[in-house]
Amino acid sequence: MYRALLPLASLLVAAAPAPADDPYLWLEEIEGPKALAQVKEWNGQTEAQLTAMPGYEEYRARAKAILDDEQQIALPEDVQGDMVTNLWRDAKNPRGLWRVSPLAAYRAGKPEWRTLIDVDALGKQEGKSWVWHGANCLAPDYKTCLVSLSPGGTDADVVREFDPVSGKFLASGFTLPQAKSNVAWADADTLLVATDYGPDSLTTSGYPRVVKLWKRGTKLADAPTLLTGETTDVSVSPFSVRDGDTRWSFVVRGKSFWTRDTYLLAPSGKLVKLPLPDDADFQDVIGGRMVALLNSPLTAGGQTFPAGALVAWPLADMAAGKSPAPELVMAPTESQAIEEVAASDNILWVKALDDVSGQLFALRRGADGRWTSARIPLARNNSVHLVETSGKSDLAFVTVEGMLTPPSLYAVTPSAAPQLVQSLPPKFDASKFTVEQRFATSADGTRIPYFLVRKKGVAGPVPALIHSYGGFKAAQTPTYLTGQPYRAGPLALFWVEEGNAYVLANLRGGGEYGPRWHEAAVKEHHQRVFDDLQAVAEDLVRTGVSSKGRIAISGRSNGGVTVGAAVNQHPELYGAVISGSPLGDMKRYSHLLAGASWMDEYGDPDKPEEWAYLSKYSPYQNIRPGVKYPPVFFYNSTKDDRVHPGHARKMAARLKEYGNPVYYHEYMEGGHSVGADHAEDAKRAALLIEFLNRVLPAEGR
Repeated sequence: MYRALLPLASLLVAAAPAPADDPYLWLEEIEGPKALAQVKEWNGQTEAQLTAMPGYEEYRARAKAILDDEQQIALPEDVQGDMVTNLWRDAKNPRGLWRVSPLAAYRAGKPEWRTLIDVDALGKQEGKSWVWHGANCLAPDYKTCLVSLSPGGTDADVVREFDPVSGKFLASGFTLPQAKSNVAWADADTLLVATDYGPDSLTTSGYPRVVKLWKRGTKLADAPTLLTGETTDVSVSPFSVRDGDTRWSFVVRGKSFWTRDTYLLAPSGKLVKLPLPDDADFQDVIGGRMVALLNSPLTAGGQTFPAGALVAWPLADMAAGKSPAPELVMAPTESQAIEEVAASDNILWVKALDDVSGQLFALRRGADGRWTSARIPLARNNSVHLVETSGKSDLAFVTVEGMLTPPSLYAVTPSAAPQLVQSLPPKFDASKFTVEQRFATSADGTRIPYFLVRKKGVAGPVPALIHSYGGFKAAQTPTYLTGQPYRAGPLALFWVEEGNAYVLANLRGGGEYGPRWHEAAVKEHHQRVFDDLQAVAEDLVRTGVSSKGRIAISGRSNGGVTVGAAVNQHPELYGAVISGSPLGDMKRYSHLLAGASWMDEYGDPDKPEEWAYLSKYSPYQNIRPGVKYPPVFFYNSTKDDRVHPGHARKMAARLKEYGNPVYYHEYMEGGHSVGADHAEDAKRAALLIEFLNRVLPAEGR
């Protein structure tokens, strides 16, 4: 199964003109003494106010118990032949146990675990605050692995070769120092390595731009270079895919966030550029065919393939320098979006959305070259996640869950009914609540889906919390109310238990309806995201669910832009804002950490014609004196080396300068996900609900 690799940037801040009218540039000094002193002062103020609220400790303890509950699904991290690996985190092991079980026992729901690495014990032994970043084990015997560990949760990590048989790191094995590296196996003694090689080896986005072929026993500095990208590229990264008994190795040159050139490492040792459209997304390899998802229509071989379709090319022909015509694998309907794809030896597994409801399909290629599809019978109106596949057994592991339906893990084959591996017991009484999908109408007439959860018998209007994102093709699908702390976690459950409304909005810019849903909100069209959020909020008011001034909006990362711009444009509509790891200063974002890589999504603020539209919504620049803004809670991490913590810091300072209520909490660890462990996630959930309880009008609860 191929896993898409996010480019990992080094902690780089590109040089940028310092705006003369920005008095808070000093807050961009990530670990500057003055900046950290300010952060600690704000943290202290927030904790003093919210931890003293009635019920805070009860919320925190309950959230921690939910997150630490040992009745959790041990999801497969990787299927390695007849074994399966898992990273297990609980109260005793907050950073996790990386462990392995026989696949047959795991599939039967009775795993026999053997611990390979105790991350907590390793960190204590080595004096490091290690956070697990995964392992890449070499098929088909899986006797050696590349283990990635991050100090404190940053994107940057160290890579060390590990022997799972002896349970030890190899003293003379492959090792990379801390950087944001991408590494792939070419064979047992050769790696493809993209990392920080020193001066001029990184892009302006801070990602590696050089890939080398590193032989065991030689110095990395002496390794031959396979490809060097341009400094203005986003990144250059390698990956390998196992297809039956064949290993295919690739290098991707990311020219921008959404365009790339894809190369195949041929048997000659040379890279062959593949005839893949530069905006298509590589998915996997099956039966010697590379499968990709189209983001724009493609005309080739006398056929036209629609945007959002899966197509395939024979790799052997391309490796030989030929230009074979692609073939159609699957085309979605108008209401569908293909979201996840993974191959086993003979089956291409496809998870799609249909009006934001998950579906799973098993696809086969016939002798005539035609692909046939069979829908797997899973519960409807739920979220489906394609977790992992197993090669020769043509097995897929999938999870199914809904806002009121706890997650279940199924083992799926194309010839039998889905087999339940594990189902979590309910963490709350779902009969007390209702969930429904509704549609709001945006400013241009587009129907915007959203999910609404409420307690039965509660008459509106009541306070409402809307979580949204609206960008980067990332669909927001409904998950169990106690899950995913970075979105809502136990907060969502606590919120609706007390008679409030919780909403998950499916704004444009995401991937809910495929490429068209994303393209509708890119660059100069990004205002549509804020219009969509406004439409959902106003629909809650129109239908009597809530009322103006009693609606809280929540978003993190790109969602920080969403809620920041939305509250600037309509401060009277919203009663509170939760902004996590946010982008805020869209004038300088492209010069901070990985920001330059996102210019395909937002635009280049250094180009006057693009700053013209960015400037109309940039959250930081559009905070106005004399405007009464609702209270805002910013949370982030000092160790976030993806979205610069200066965004949240400067937004908080500017709002405070103009006399607005601000709550701020910055963890010293945790990276972009903020919480490094369950204790931090639970604390944040308790702080956030006490924030909402404190600032939103309570009438009608």
